[in-house]
Formats: sequence, C-alpha cells, structure tokens
Amino acid sequence: MEKAAQIQMLTDFSNANAVPGFEHEFVKMFVDRIEPYADIEIDGMLNVYASKKENQGKRPVIQLDAHSDAVGFMTQAVRPNGLLKFVPLGGWVKYNIPGTKVKVRNKEGVYIPGVVATKPPHFMAAGEGDKVPEIAEMQIDVGSSSRKETLEVFKIDTGCPIFVDVDCQYNEQTEVFFGKDFDDRFGAAVMVNLLAELQGKQTNLDVVCALSSQEEVGLRGAYVTARKIKPDVAIVLESCPADDTFEPDWLSQTGMKRGPMLRDMDKTFIPNPVFQQYVCELADQRKIPYTRSVRTGGGQDGAAIYYENGAPTIVIGIPVRYEHSPYCFASYQDYQASLALALAIVEDLTVEKLASFKQPRL
Repeated sequence: MEKAAQIQMLTDFSNANAVPGFEHEFVKMFVDRIEPYADIEIDGMLNVYASKKENQGKRPVIQLDAHSDAVGFMTQAVRPNGLLKFVPLGGWVKYNIPGTKVKVRNKEGVYIPGVVATKPPHFMAAGEGDKVPEIAEMQIDVGSSSRKETLEVFKIDTGCPIFVDVDCQYNEQTEVFFGKDFDDRFGAAVMVNLLAELQGKQTNLDVVCALSSQEEVGLRGAYVTARKIKPDVAIVLESCPADDTFEPDWLSQTGMKRGPMLRDMDKTFIPNPVFQQYVCELADQRKIPYTRSVRTGGGQDGAAIYYENGAPTIVIGIPVRYEHSPYCFASYQDYQASLALALAIVEDLTVEKLASFKQPRL
C-alpha cells in the first residue's frame, strides 16, 4: 500500500466512532479495507475474523490481534436541566475530561454535538478552580434547556453512547499524526497492511487477523476470538502509551520515533520469553528499531489470548503520546516499523521455530 493510502487509512480509522459495545462504524470501515485480502466472519459481539485467503487449513495458526473500541462514555441519565449524567467506558483520568468536545449518538442514530460542561471562573468560589470534580459530578451539555427537550427533541436517553469528537490531522513535514483513538486504530491498520503485503504469497503458518471488541472494558472480545481461533502463536498489535515526555531518559521505555515497543511485562501479562527473544533477534537482523518495556500498570488483549489457551504470545506496541485522552500524537515511522516487524515475524516463522517456543530453557 502506498504511503498516501496508508496515511488516509490511518486518518479515517482515527476519525471513526467506536466505543466499547458500539464498534459498528469502525468494524464496517475495517472490513471494507481488509476484505480484498481475507475471508471475513463477524460474530454477534462484533469481533471480526479475517483469514488470509491463501490459508491451507490443518496447519498451525498465527493470530494477529487488534481491538476496535476506544475509550469513551455512555449516558447514564438525563438531569432535570437537560444535561447528561454519564459514566466512562474504559480508563480515563478525571482531569482529562472537562471541556472535551463530544458527540452523542441518539436513539435514532443521529450524532449530536456536545461538551463536557465546565463552570466559568466568574462563578467559582475561592480555590474552586484548583479542584477537578469527580466524574460522577460532571455533565455533558448538548444545548438543551430541559430534560423534556433532551428526551423528546434531541432523542437522547439512558444508554446512548458518547464519543470524543476530534478530527485527525497529519503533518507532512514531521510525519506525525494528531488526533484521537490511535489506541488501537493503528494496530488495526497494521493488520490491513500486513494482509495486503502478503496477498498471493504463501506463509509457513495459516494467518488469521482478529479485530476484537470491548478491549477497553476487560479484554472481552479477545477471550472470544482466542477460543474460536485456537491459535498456536499470537501477536498483539497494540497502540501503547509513550512515556518520553514525562520519564527521564534512562527510564523512558516507549518513545515516539523510537520504533515499536516489545512488552516484557504489564499488570496482566508476561510474554513467552523465547518468542520475545526470537522477535528481538529478528528485529536486530532486519535493523528494525524497537524498545522493550516493563510496566507496573496497564493491560491488553495479550493476556486474554495467552491465558485462554497458552499459545506463545507477544505484544508489538505502537507508541502513542497521551493515550486515553482526547488528544494524542503518533509517528508514521513508528507505524511503519511496527508493520515491518509484524510482517517479518509472519514471513519468518516456521513450524520448527514455533515448537522451540514451547521448550523449557535455562
């Protein structure tokens, strides 16, 4: 795929609206992009299974995973003044939320613009401006003046999903994207590009790309895809939080324009160490830049896939600054390096190498 087409795909993927349980718009966009290269199946959870057209069956299977959902909100109730009480979908830090521009999908499927309301400083008591309210105290204003108007005119009620509303921009000079939901739209785009690169080519293993739903609320879709695919080996393509703007150089393990991150640990996951080392050596041979990280928090679909059936699993992370906020940065060169690494693994893996990942070593 040409660079211009990749950039357009990444921009479109970022702009798509998809929060946990409401991934429909992005799933359709993803399927339209990957269908020329794969046989498609979609289950009732909106998990997508994209099997490489040249798969033979009865061979070991490599599963690639990315998730379709991004953090957002859901309407809990409509207040008497017409503003919305909401709950978070996924992991939010409360100070990132006030003032965020959003769109609410009403009961008729129409997107209604709104904002997480903030009190003007003119009405604040002394010291009030230094405090961030709890999420339960926040509210979203869609321009309504009453509960009746919100319900009957705006057609918004309990259960309506709420999406961050930020348009993706790409800087040609710096090759940096600015926008929302890079977690995990960049991982999904890698799967599209990977199958496009492999079109018409034979691999030693059968390849299935799974776009899993509801990752941000408990890795739910990945448990389902792992049970169905029963992979023999797995690569999770996850957009991961960069730490290069707040950690010292000696501790920073995921930086923009430093290549993909290979995760050695997070709160839920430790990879297969032999597979991890094989990937590091392969990246060194191919001169693909990468970093390694040990995290004390976080989690991703690798935990669900690895612990569901024991398939050797690693995580290739595409660095994203300010992940789980409305405004993120990510580098095109990191995307390209992540694609190159995933493609190298899929092309290089053999049944014999896969077997070596399952042997105990000292």
